[in-house]
Amino acid sequence: MSCYILGMLLLGGHVGRCDDSPTEVEMAGYLLVPHQEAPETYNAGFSMYVTAWPLLNHYPGNRFQTGLFGTWMFAQYDGATPDRKLYSDIEGGLGWWRDTRFATETPKFIMGGVALNFSEWANGPGAGKGRDWDQPKGKYGIAQLSSSVLWPPDGLNLKQGTCNELVGYGYLPLPLSTHKSTTAGKQVPTGDRCWTLFLNTGNFKGPVAFFTPYFWSAATADDPTLSGLFLDSRPSKPNKALQMETQYIPAFQATDSNGVTYARVAPTSFPRDASGDSLVVHRMLVYNKNALWDAVKTWFDGGPAANGKIDESASAPQTFMSKGGSTWRIYPRSATKEQRVKIAWDAFASPVELDSVSYGYRWNYELATKTESEHGQLVTLPEYYRLDGVETDKPIWVPVPSAEVPVETGLANVQFHRPNDKRANHKMAEPYVTPDDPLSCWKKPGPAAGPFQAKLGDGSVVTYYWYRFADQPALLNADLTEVEREAMQLKVEKLHRTWTKDREYLAPPTLGTLADLDPALLVTPPKGLEIGYVPIATRQEEQTR
Repeated sequence: MSCYILGMLLLGGHVGRCDDSPTEVEMAGYLLVPHQEAPETYNAGFSMYVTAWPLLNHYPGNRFQTGLFGTWMFAQYDGATPDRKLYSDIEGGLGWWRDTRFATETPKFIMGGVALNFSEWANGPGAGKGRDWDQPKGKYGIAQLSSSVLWPPDGLNLKQGTCNELVGYGYLPLPLSTHKSTTAGKQVPTGDRCWTLFLNTGNFKGPVAFFTPYFWSAATADDPTLSGLFLDSRPSKPNKALQMETQYIPAFQATDSNGVTYARVAPTSFPRDASGDSLVVHRMLVYNKNALWDAVKTWFDGGPAANGKIDESASAPQTFMSKGGSTWRIYPRSATKEQRVKIAWDAFASPVELDSVSYGYRWNYELATKTESEHGQLVTLPEYYRLDGVETDKPIWVPVPSAEVPVETGLANVQFHRPNDKRANHKMAEPYVTPDDPLSCWKKPGPAAGPFQAKLGDGSVVTYYWYRFADQPALLNADLTEVEREAMQLKVEKLHRTWTKDREYLAPPTLGTLADLDPALLVTPPKGLEIGYVPIATRQEEQTR
C-alpha cells in the first residue's frame, strides 16, 4: 500500500503526506465577463439573472470558497474618484464561503455589503463579520423587509439540488428613511438611500431586505472628511466588473521520475443546455431613478400607490460580447504570486454571446466531458493537467487525458470526498446564536410572537420570532430615533399591503427556468401580524435525528 493511500485511510479521507505522495495544491482565480458600458445616468441600481449549479461533485470542507458569477457595485462620485482608499460596495451573490456552517453542493446567496475598507461587512439580517455580538461589525447592517421570506444567518438557501436554473436579483434604493443631519451624535449627515435586495425566483418575487444607511455612514462619525462618500448618500456606479471569483478548489500535484509535473483538480462542473453550451449570466440591467424611486417616493409622500414593478423603460441593458478570459491558476498554498501558473482555459472553453443579453461558454468536448447529475445536465472540466514550458518565462498547465498521466504520480488514487469528520469541519458543529440577555435589543422591546422553527434542506434548523418591523434588532442599532423608526414602520405597512410575493418586480428572463428558494424559508405571519411584522432568525443549528 502506498504511503499516500495509507495516510488517507488513517486520516479518514483527509490528506496524508509522505515523501512520495501527491502534494496538496489548489486552483483559484477569476473568470472575466466583458460587457458594453451604459451611460452614467443609470445610477440607481442594477439587476441580473445568474445560473445556479453545483460547481463541485462533493462539498470539500470549509476551505472551499467561490462565488458563482456576480458583480461589485460601488458608489458613483461626482468628478474624479477621491484620492484615498475607500473600498466600500455591495458584492455577495451565489456561492460558498469559508464561514459557511451548513454547506451542501447547492449554493447559497449572501448580500455581501462591505463597509469602509472591510471594517465591517453585512451578509444578511443578523449575519456579518465574525461571531462576537459585543463587536457586531455589520451583523446589524441589514434590516428584514419581507414578511414572506425567512433569512438564515448562514445565507439564503436555494432548493436543494438546484441545477441550471436562474436566480434573478438586483439592488435598487427605496426611500424608507429620510436624510439625517447627524450620525451617531456627530454633526455629520447620513443619506436616505436604503439599498434593497429584490429577488425573482420560482416561488418568491419582490424585496427581501435592505442595508440600513447607517451601515455605510457609521465611518463618517469618526472621520467627517468621509461625509457623503458612501452608498447611503451616493448613487451607484453603473459600469461594474462582472466575474466569477474562485478562491479555492482542491487539487493535487506530483512529479514523475522524468521530472514532469502533473496536477489533478477536483471534478469541477458548469451548467449544460440541450445544445451543450453553458448559460451563466442573463439580462444585466442598470436603472435610473425613474425605474422605482420616484414612484415610491411620491407614494410615501401621499400620492398614488406604486405597484412595485420596476420600470423597464428606465433601464439600460449591458450587452455581452463573445470575449472574456480566465486567470485560474494551480499552485501550492505557499506559492508567491509569480509562482502561480495559469491553466490553459482556452484549450477547452470558449466564451460565447448566446444572445446579446446572455453570456456563457462553448466547450471542446475532446477535453471536457458531458456529465449527468441527479438534478440536471452538466459539463465537467478536465481533471488532469501537465506543467509545460517550465524552461520558459511562461509555464502553463495544459489539460491531458488521464491515460497520459504516469501511474507513479499517484494522482489516479486521489479521491475528493466531502469530509465526514466534524473535527475537519468543526464549524458545522457550532450553532449560530444571537444575544439572550433580557436587556438586549433582541428582548427589549422584543418579539411579538414565537419561537417558531424551520427545518431547511441544508440539514439545519432555524429558530425565529416575529418582530414588529420597527422593533427588529437591526433598526434598533441603525442610529434612528423612535420617531424615525415609526415613520419607517408606516411605509413598510404600505408595502406589505400592496407588494405581495407573487407580483412581478424585476423584468423576467427571456430564456431559462427560475430557481426556487428552499420552500422551508417561505413563511406565513401569525394571525394578526400579517402587516408590519417580519421574521427574524435567532438561532441556526444542525438538525438532530
